[in-house]
Amino acid sequence: MQKVTSMHLVFSKYQGTGNDFIMLDNLDGKYNDLSIDQIKFLCDRRFGIGADGLIKLNAVQNFAFEVDYYNSDGSKSFCGNGARCSVAFAETLGIDVAKLQFWAIDGKHKAEKKDDLVYLEMQAVKHIELHEKNAILDTGSPHFVSCVEDLSTINIVELGKLIRYSDTFKKEGINVNAMEIEGMNAIRLLTYERGVEDETLSCGTGATAAALVYGAIENLIGSHTVDVHVKGGDLKVAFTRNEVGAFDRIQLIGPAVFVFNGEIEC
Repeated sequence: MQKVTSMHLVFSKYQGTGNDFIMLDNLDGKYNDLSIDQIKFLCDRRFGIGADGLIKLNAVQNFAFEVDYYNSDGSKSFCGNGARCSVAFAETLGIDVAKLQFWAIDGKHKAEKKDDLVYLEMQAVKHIELHEKNAILDTGSPHFVSCVEDLSTINIVELGKLIRYSDTFKKEGINVNAMEIEGMNAIRLLTYERGVEDETLSCGTGATAAALVYGAIENLIGSHTVDVHVKGGDLKVAFTRNEVGAFDRIQLIGPAVFVFNGEIEC
């Protein structure tokens, strides 16, 4: 893999239910010139550090920081688990994380860290496009959610590629989720992520999307919390749904875990 001008990086590695990220303190702008090729190298699991994505915490006026997120292929999107890990990382930089607001590609978010959990406010979702057992919606990133009877029968990589590279979605890409309803307010989830182009152990915007689809399928009205079980652990999604089916006060709740610190030339 071709590398460009060498840069020395000091980084931290975090994971949120198995969704892993390289975290860079860029509050002083020292990594502003990090290239897409360098990001791809750093995220490569054989030649670099290895991660589903890379996050630069940038300084931005009127907010605690900006979550500048890159998928492992260098493309940009919003990442729920990455944002939660950013809050945990920010605490190590001396930022007050009891309650804060940060900026991301999809706008402003509120978040707070309490004990070992990060509570992340997601953007409101006014509409879900439902097609029998399938749904399309945007929770900061676009998601296709398929409700299935038995998750053990699903090859999420095959399904994900079939949908993501279909004529409908191949230009912009879409994340693909297979959801099994486990019981009252409990679902299991598999996710294929665009930008990683593979299955990930967890996806925060996917967990949020699936929980909202569950709420729409069950026609839940009022405030609810859904347990979302993913391969990498457990998340919770809280939301309020009104009489016309719009969702607000959406929170993605789960752990954000430090893995290790390191330095690398790239």
